[in-house]
Amino acid sequence: MDAIDLSLVDLLRGNARLSYAELARQVGLSAPAVHERVGKLESSGVVRGYRADVEPEAIGLGVTALIGIVEDSGADSDDMLESLRVLPEIESCYFMAGVESFLLKARVGTIAELEQLIVRLNRTPGVASTRTAIALSTKWENRPQPVGPPAP
Repeated sequence: MDAIDLSLVDLLRGNARLSYAELARQVGLSAPAVHERVGKLESSGVVRGYRADVEPEAIGLGVTALIGIVEDSGADSDDMLESLRVLPEIESCYFMAGVESFLLKARVGTIAELEQLIVRLNRTPGVASTRTAIALSTKWENRPQPVGPPAP
């Protein structure tokens, strides 16, 4: 990736709805050249997708929880992760250093739904225990960091 690709990534992270013409204007290339570059960024996996940033409460997902998973010592991590992957309430899963092997970000509509999710998680083969923190409010999330210069 060169400096122009990094600029395109930065612009798309800020507004994925920018037209190729507008992207081209901002990076100083033609629209067809930008179209080709964006296509390469997509096919190489740098740009993984385009999504609408939706207010969770507006769609009935007003409860956000961070759930730490302590893995059973004899667990098969891949099997456990597949069991977690199918739960639609879980938005993100991070592999962690420390006592908890995984940290999940979950969104549900009510505390009762969160309780049901935690019960399901604790019954999942490979899960020894969970620890849950409930977010009282979201100050920001998904804030893109500025893209730096390419590595030498």
